Amino acid sequence: MRSMKKNERIMKIIERLDKEYGTEAICYLVHEEPYQLLFATILSAQCTDERVNQVTKDLFQKYPDLHAFAAADLKEMEQDIHSTGFYHNKAKNLILCARKLETEFGGEVPKTIEELTSLPGVGRKTANVIRGNIFGEPSIVVDTHVKRISKRLGLTKKDDPTEVEFDLYKALPKDHWILWNMHIITLGRTICMSRSPKCAECFLSDLCPSCRL
Repeated sequence: MRSMKKNERIMKIIERLDKEYGTEAICYLVHEEPYQLLFATILSAQCTDERVNQVTKDLFQKYPDLHAFAAADLKEMEQDIHSTGFYHNKAKNLILCARKLETEFGGEVPKTIEELTSLPGVGRKTANVIRGNIFGEPSIVVDTHVKRISKRLGLTKKDDPTEVEFDLYKALPKDHWILWNMHIITLGRTICMSRSPKCAECFLSDLCPSCRL
């Protein structure tokens, strides 16, 4: 591995990820409308996709359109999403986001990173989820798994998510920007955990500078 050039090593990593997890882009947050994915992604902060999907199953029935969210009662919304954690801020952001979508964007989810991050509760991570999954715009989503494992694999040395994002834009081929997040989340949940990575089971161990074997 030491004699292998960085670009060559990255391409081998990508090839193995593709072989292990496939090349189909999958969104694990259940939604039918773009605004529903936006709201589900806001709820997913510090919460599992499984929990979010349980909550939104009822939430999207109770509030069947964007206007219903915009007109929602804050305290009632807090109760509706309580189990996702940080429910005070999330409830406030859902309502304010819905109102801004109605008043400033004609009820449509905007496309650009600048417009998306102008919405309450929307940072670059959430904006890139929307750009990739709704608009098919190549983008890299940096969550805790992506930051941790990208550092372990030597693709970045940064801690700031935005800086990690731009390092990955430079390191990865454009056709794998969206897939990187999906692959690395799966790897992070099953093998490359934060505290006890299963290096002995990892199919990338010989390509990983941080391998503990």
